Amino acid sequence: MSYGNLETLYRQVIMDHYKNPRNKGLKDGDDFYKIHLKNPTCGDDITIQVKIDNGMITDVYQDGTGCSISMSAASVMSETIKGKTVEEAFKILDNYLNMVKGEKFDAELEMGDAIVYQGVAQFPARFKCATIAWKALAQVMDEHNGNCTCDHEE
Repeated sequence: MSYGNLETLYRQVIMDHYKNPRNKGLKDGDDFYKIHLKNPTCGDDITIQVKIDNGMITDVYQDGTGCSISMSAASVMSETIKGKTVEEAFKILDNYLNMVKGEKFDAELEMGDAIVYQGVAQFPARFKCATIAWKALAQVMDEHNGNCTCDHEE
């Protein structure tokens, strides 16, 4: 497959997740870790809820407003980490952040649709858009592990 076709496919995946977000909408209940982040410079605003049982991410929900990159990335993140252990989710998170920064990453690590954000490295201005939901996830997992220094602002 040529690079142009791959880029088109990636764009289609991003738009599908933007127009048909997965795990959208917040749930009631005290058994969720909940983090809200806002990027005041561009207006991206995301809240994620994560339920962790015995070290396993059993439910993930997200809701927010923002550009197609940030909102689709939240949808992709929610699908990618659901059913993973916290440890597996941290590995995927670190790999994803390295990938979108254009740094070395493990292409063999199963990341689901998250791989489509590889092109973000060519557009540094979109880095925060592609990572806000993932940074919220990092804060949720840090909070779960008792390490949260959450400021809830991007």
